[in-house]
Amino acid sequence: MPTKVEKNRRKALRREIAKQQRAKAEAEMPMSKSDLQDLFDHLDQRLAAEGVTTLCCIPCISHQQRLPEESIVDWLGEHGGFCDCEVLANVENEWGEG
Repeated sequence: MPTKVEKNRRKALRREIAKQQRAKAEAEMPMSKSDLQDLFDHLDQRLAAEGVTTLCCIPCISHQQRLPEESIVDWLGEHGGFCDCEVLANVENEWGEG
């Protein structure tokens, strides 16, 4: 049975590995975290106003901010965001600020 010191060391190692994995995943994002937060905010407002359920906001936002639309749509899909409401439910839950 591991000692308390060993358990704490293992816990610290797991945290460090998780931190490195998160940093790697963030580096592979097709947009900045700030742009992603702007996308979440825009979708929140649009869904509240119109109840849109397709992935229709991405072309407009990516064009306005000169972001790579195709890679953003692919990345969102990889994280469970196949429509605007899923972007908020799944992607924002994982990548939002809080």
